Amino acid sequence: MGCLSTLLLLFSLAFASFSSAEISSQVGICYGQLGNNLPIPKNSVDLIKGLKAKRVKIYDTNPQILEALKSTNLQVSVMVPNELINNISTNQTLADQWVKNNVVPFYPHTMIRYLLVGNEILSSPLNTTWFNLVPAIRKIRFSVKKFGLGKIKVGTPLAIDMLESSFPPSNGTFRSDISEKVMKPLLHFLNRTKSFFFIDVYPYFAWAAQPTVINLDYAMLDSKNITVSDPGSGLVYTNLLDQMIDAVYFAMKRVGYPDVRLFIAETGWPNAGGVDQIGANIYNAATYNRNVIKKFTAKPPIGTPAKPGVVVPTLLFALYNENQKPGPGTERHFGLLYPNGTNVYGIDLSGKTPESEYKALPRARNNEPYKGKIWCVVGRNANASELGGAISYACGQGNRTCDEIRPGGKCYNPNSLVSHANYAFSSYWSQFKSSGGTCYFSGLTIPTKKDPSYGSCKFPSVTL
Repeated sequence: MGCLSTLLLLFSLAFASFSSAEISSQVGICYGQLGNNLPIPKNSVDLIKGLKAKRVKIYDTNPQILEALKSTNLQVSVMVPNELINNISTNQTLADQWVKNNVVPFYPHTMIRYLLVGNEILSSPLNTTWFNLVPAIRKIRFSVKKFGLGKIKVGTPLAIDMLESSFPPSNGTFRSDISEKVMKPLLHFLNRTKSFFFIDVYPYFAWAAQPTVINLDYAMLDSKNITVSDPGSGLVYTNLLDQMIDAVYFAMKRVGYPDVRLFIAETGWPNAGGVDQIGANIYNAATYNRNVIKKFTAKPPIGTPAKPGVVVPTLLFALYNENQKPGPGTERHFGLLYPNGTNVYGIDLSGKTPESEYKALPRARNNEPYKGKIWCVVGRNANASELGGAISYACGQGNRTCDEIRPGGKCYNPNSLVSHANYAFSSYWSQFKSSGGTCYFSGLTIPTKKDPSYGSCKFPSVTL
């Protein structure tokens, strides 16, 4: 009986380990809510199941979504808002209240497994929140233990800009302004609590910034014969994602924490964008995301050159194209689904659908940088009632931005709101793009290649 018991114990441990690996290798989805035309939570959860996801991340603790996720087999990640971090960092009672009000009512029937404190905090300009992040994480972890929520791992997702050096990967180094005061304490906490180091990794942005230096197929995990050798480690890379992940591993090793597990909290590729945004199209998005799924659902696990065979749990961004996300056009086009619930392109997060079963993808038409003039004009679905405030902002930045649409100016007539807005936005962008100005205006505008000038009214432009 003793031998039999031992064999049964070993079998059960092996099975538990195997099951864990099975769950960990599944790819999940980020369910953002920055849209005014998105399906209700119940329908969204059905769509997530239809994508065969095993995990879902939300960026808050929306009670309707958490209720809709009850009694599903989806592992759930929830988030403490950035604006609470400073207060929670010095107030255990507030941490307790937040966990009691936002997590306890849904646990365990909703499978909340990850509690993320803030979102990409270290990407913001220097502020006290940077140094309050780890104290807030510790307090939230204390609350999680206090309420007996033992299956929940606590952490925070950071963007790749936490690194000051990432190439070659063996030179991976955390930024000097955060290395000692933030990264070391964070990794110490994650190591001690057996949590994950959550990272947001986007090869798209690295490639788009240097499209003549980085091969597109290499960025999309689609290269057949391109390799990059790291002279420091001797490791050989076949795709950009592995390079970026390993740069984080080497940075962790450099500060003494080589074995904290990584979790990709976001990765993805935009399916559309502005005329000035290279490579944002359906073909590239489908190719990248399908290859990510193939990589991270492989059995046995592939890992990376620096960590072969290691499972890296991964979440794709995002469930929907979200029409209220700020920033360039790509920000509103990362979805696997349109807001009406239809697929932007065929995809199966389980990795079980053969490539041959997907419909043919539309040809990519913007993989080369656009060269020429572009203007910033009012979008087709812009809310006219919001244009006045946006014009006031554009014209209020000085430098005679709107002189030509004042009475007597060459562009005053036709004296219409949209015409004046088109000029104001184009003029603003032309003058301030080099210092960070964008063609966005809270979603009211779009860049265009079509010159809106007429007669003697010449609209300022941006030249790419």
